[in-house]
Amino acid sequence: MSGYLHLIVPQERFRLLTDREALSEYRFGTGVARHLFCRRCGIKSFYVPRSHPDQVSVNARCLDPAGIAGMQVSSFDGRHWEAARARLD
Repeated sequence: MSGYLHLIVPQERFRLLTDREALSEYRFGTGVARHLFCRRCGIKSFYVPRSHPDQVSVNARCLDPAGIAGMQVSSFDGRHWEAARARLD
């Protein structure tokens, strides 16, 4: 519902361009996923997902549009993500 467009990248390919102190973190449910958001505006531009704890899910809508012009989008059932993920593997 937040309009998040996931772009999963390996942690070694992710580089935060702002000070980590500008972020807040919350966890819920199992506590595995690390949800990070801007302390000032509340935008959730990236997080460490439970489904990929060794990677980072970047909200592609927070990136420069020119950098993602060729990005292909696939539908994914986020409500039942565990079953949807199992079908991809």
